[in-house]
Amino acid sequence: MLGVWLLWRYDYISQFDQVDNIVGVIPIVLVLIFLSGFIVLLWIKHTKRLAALSISLAVMVVLSSALFPNSLRGNWWIQQPYSTEGDNPDITVYAPFIGERTARLDEPATLMFTEKLPIMDGALALYPVYAAIAQAVYDETAYGAGESTPFTNTLRAFDSLIAGDRDIIFSSHASEKQIKTAKEAGVELVHTPIGKEAFVFLVGEKNPTDNLSSQQIYNIYSGKTAKWRTLGWKEGGDIIAFQRPEGSGSQTGIQTIMQNVNLPLIVPQPLPDKSLVGTNSLMKQISVEWKGVQPALGYSYKFFATQMHPNSEAKLLNIDGIEPSAENIASGVYPFTVEFYAITNGEPTGNTKLLIDWILSAQGQTLIEKTGYAAIGLKED
Repeated sequence: MLGVWLLWRYDYISQFDQVDNIVGVIPIVLVLIFLSGFIVLLWIKHTKRLAALSISLAVMVVLSSALFPNSLRGNWWIQQPYSTEGDNPDITVYAPFIGERTARLDEPATLMFTEKLPIMDGALALYPVYAAIAQAVYDETAYGAGESTPFTNTLRAFDSLIAGDRDIIFSSHASEKQIKTAKEAGVELVHTPIGKEAFVFLVGEKNPTDNLSSQQIYNIYSGKTAKWRTLGWKEGGDIIAFQRPEGSGSQTGIQTIMQNVNLPLIVPQPLPDKSLVGTNSLMKQISVEWKGVQPALGYSYKFFATQMHPNSEAKLLNIDGIEPSAENIASGVYPFTVEFYAITNGEPTGNTKLLIDWILSAQGQTLIEKTGYAAIGLKED
């Protein structure tokens, strides 16, 4: 019964016809080895003549049990660490007071800081948000040369917040590792939702696939499905499912999606050729060609993928037949609609609290929409 429950728990029974590769088959095989070995051990007579058989069966049962957790993540390879340095867009176009693409209100902000400006940092995709906020509510003279809105990246922003060097960071939800690091430092990370965005999946423009179901996404990123033919594209070959470095905003996003359905995220599998890694920019990797097709699949946040760092040779997929449009994000109809946060070291106080309250006001939410994201809702002024 335990073996059957495990296969049911991790969707191997309901999605059996979607398992198309050896990595996806191994968990099933290990459960069958465990069950058959265990049953035989209970059934046979344990005599000296059958001692060798009994020992062999016991070893098989123990090994299959020990290897099963590893098999759920396809963790059979020596993992090469991802570089955290990639091909990033020029963010100076969003810089406060000087950027030509920085979002602006049509009226003066109801809040203005002339001193003690909260220091902000965050994810690359959210730099346009907090840069626009700074431009709206920070006095330009007090702002100076940009010390109040440094951009590092998601990983370093969390480290700086935990260390007390930032007042607010803007990001998707902290990863389990980041929450653990904060707790070890005696810090509570407080997440205040301030807007909504779509977590999107992308393929090359020559890929004929325009839609995947959410279940197909789960099957791919849990290792069950690894071939495009299973998804209807017979000539597609193996799916090259790229992932991002641990702790990055988009990697936390895919981890959260899998955690929400209680499925383990498969570790990145070996590429058919090392040259496919490219520049470590997932937006560039999406359009790689291999054996005459574009077999890559990846993910990002919509604003980053379509506005900050678009790839003209890639396209966004619909999920469950639903387009990640502005309307579908705002309404939450798009299946992978996510919130992003203003994150603080403990409950916000002083100017930091005033700033977050303003972000949640009508003006703040309007500015988030003008930036290109969806509003979370309005707080009473």
